[in-house]
Amino acid sequence: MTGRSAPGPLAVVVRGGRVESVHLGHLVVLRPDGSVLLQVGDPDAAIWPRSSVKPLQAVATLEAGLDVDDEGLALACASHSGTDAHLAVVRRVLAGAGLTEADLQNTADLPLDAGAAFAWRLGGRGPEPITQNCSGKHAAMLATCVAQGWDAATYRDPGHPLQRRVRATVERLTGVGVRDVTVDGCGAPLLSTTVRGLARALGLVAAAAAEPGRADAVARVGRAMAARPDLVGGPGRDVTRFMQAWPGLVAKDGAEGVYAAGLPDGTGVAFKVADGSARPRAAVLAAALEAALEAAAPGGALEPAAEAALRGIREIGRTPVLGHGVPVGEVHAPLGRADADVDVGGQW
Repeated sequence: MTGRSAPGPLAVVVRGGRVESVHLGHLVVLRPDGSVLLQVGDPDAAIWPRSSVKPLQAVATLEAGLDVDDEGLALACASHSGTDAHLAVVRRVLAGAGLTEADLQNTADLPLDAGAAFAWRLGGRGPEPITQNCSGKHAAMLATCVAQGWDAATYRDPGHPLQRRVRATVERLTGVGVRDVTVDGCGAPLLSTTVRGLARALGLVAAAAAEPGRADAVARVGRAMAARPDLVGGPGRDVTRFMQAWPGLVAKDGAEGVYAAGLPDGTGVAFKVADGSARPRAAVLAAALEAALEAAAPGGALEPAAEAALRGIREIGRTPVLGHGVPVGEVHAPLGRADADVDVGGQW
């Protein structure tokens, strides 16, 4: 990860009234017109977007001929928890294309959900591609290859026709040229972008979904995610809870401290935690969404629905710091706000 400006403080970990740790990173909240509402660090920092890019990959597969229902599309955008409900959709997408689990080339792993992983092990099964959190995306990519008559055995090759479509779509929606290509944890090509580009793209997805009568691939992806947040994440997952708290919100978590979200009005949010930690992600996204909500309120007064969404978002972002199993502090995300109740300076 590189950036022209140094990363700034995204979150502080407070234990017993004292700042114990600070998470640095890059964040931007873009207004619908693309101007910056809030930033920390460098919005143009180049990053690996990790799984936060899945909605854009899903747009590319739809535009290339993928034929799935909204459940299959939501799974294509997911880092799913590996529950029976998730696996059933993955199998249905594969079967619809005349494929089986044996065709999946993503990295074998156990389900993310602890209960699902225990049940899977109890059944005598070990790490497999279908239970890895990216199997929905890989099933969609394979089904797209079948629909187009492309070679399915080489679908992960960056030069494959599908992956060239993905690259063009990522560049179009982010407005940023891909500078670097590597391999993601699941085995698919991973394309670089910027924090600003990722925020722009998710804002476009959410706004398209909210536009009445719009039925293109971008709108379909946003609607599928907003309609089935349980498939995009899973039980208890903050990405699922954020979308459930705010109707029309599109959000996608990613590994190594990446998160992105889009609001129905086209506002986009994205950030990357510099140390790769997942610990502050929920607190940071909640603070960024709160800033976006307040900025969009006419005259500073929130409508009842927005007030309810804000309460839910704050609760999801609450990340206690435990001492002997009891809360003794909290992860705070001041994001440079003057009214923040935690001073990042002084001790750091």
